[in-house]
Amino acid sequence: MDMQNKKLTKSRNDRKLCGVCGGLAEYLNLDPTIIRLIWVLLVLAAGTGILAYLIAALIMPEA
Repeated sequence: MDMQNKKLTKSRNDRKLCGVCGGLAEYLNLDPTIIRLIWVLLVLAAGTGILAYLIAALIMPEA
């Protein structure tokens, strides 16, 4: 798939809560565990990860 047709969507297959991390990992072509670890670090370090996750869960469309 080329970059012009690539869309950021929530994952239907790789989801723990809402599929945000799985969808972001698919979009960036990374391991979902890496994305989840980064998200946890954001939550613990700055506290902004929770708000960002909730916003992404509401805004990102389903795959």
